[in-house]
Amino acid sequence: MAGGNERSVKALKEVWKRAENSLCADCGKPDPDWASSTLGVFICLSCSGIHRNIPSISKVKSLKMDYWDNAQVQFLAKHGNAVTKAIYEAHIPIYYYQPTYNDCQVLREQWVRAKYERKEFTEPGKQLPYSDGVKEGILWKRGRDNGQFLPRKFLLSEREGCLKYFTKQDAKEPKINVKIDVINATFQPEKIGNPNGLQITYLKDNKTRNIFVYHESGKEVVDWFNAIRSVQFHYLKVAFPIASDNEIKNRLTRNFLKEGYMEKTGPKQREAFKKRWFTLDHRRLMYFKDPLDAFAKGEVFVGSGENGYSVQKGLPSGTQGNFSWPYGITIVTPDREYLFTCETETDQLDWIRAFTSVINQAMTPQEYAIEAYFKFKS
Repeated sequence: MAGGNERSVKALKEVWKRAENSLCADCGKPDPDWASSTLGVFICLSCSGIHRNIPSISKVKSLKMDYWDNAQVQFLAKHGNAVTKAIYEAHIPIYYYQPTYNDCQVLREQWVRAKYERKEFTEPGKQLPYSDGVKEGILWKRGRDNGQFLPRKFLLSEREGCLKYFTKQDAKEPKINVKIDVINATFQPEKIGNPNGLQITYLKDNKTRNIFVYHESGKEVVDWFNAIRSVQFHYLKVAFPIASDNEIKNRLTRNFLKEGYMEKTGPKQREAFKKRWFTLDHRRLMYFKDPLDAFAKGEVFVGSGENGYSVQKGLPSGTQGNFSWPYGITIVTPDREYLFTCETETDQLDWIRAFTSVINQAMTPQEYAIEAYFKFKS
């Protein structure tokens, strides 16, 4: 802590080490070492950069390197994360996605702006742009065949329980009409190549279809994301009336467990291994020729250990298919073994951890039905 009298420095340390201030007020990252002298919250370095972009609301300083005068320290002592969160997070809708430090920049920035700049959660019953059950607007959508992003009209309707998009503004019929309960949405800025890139997936004939969109406005794309969650939440409340709010919240949009390149061989295990992009969406392991493909080339169901599924490090001895990556993984199912290779040992261990986390979970009745479909299809 640079400068300041000894009493002020000691008081700052005491406030800083309170349990309530041990995590970043905005993203939950441990050991925050920055604070807002105008809001009274303790935040991490990354969130301090977001606060710095709203100087009319928040003035940030390093707890280690900057000078804090007595008045500023007293302000921190009177506020802190618990008091400030009680004000700015008093009325967050149950479905609203609260990002963590693992989430992308646009989600974290709009969360900070929603709290402190727009004060969306300070009053009960406040009308929010993602809460009225209908959202209509333009999103830039990637073409399935040509890869071009073109403006398309999207319509989300709680009353109809669906998401639609239209190829033309004045089109009477939508290109797609997807029931809200089969939709997932996850931010994919790196994959899409846009900081506001959103991947919308849905099931069609029990196959996963990908749509890649973005909007120039970070606020608008995050509003779309939370509008989808809002409509899903209210749909599921009707469909599962005895389920708790938290149970339903856990069934809303989800991030993929793991994505990345691996090599795979065919069912005879004598073919050459081919490089594919893999996405593990809970029990669905999908593989694509290109990360931005609309449809997967194939899917593998990953069940639970008690039902005969396991993951093993390495490949079976005598594997005949040619492969260029040396770090093997074998997924064992009741019907066959699936063989993959990874480029690095780190990738191999990350994939094994992801598969293990799924295999260690008991299957739900719905997942037994999905497993039966996969077996029937094969």
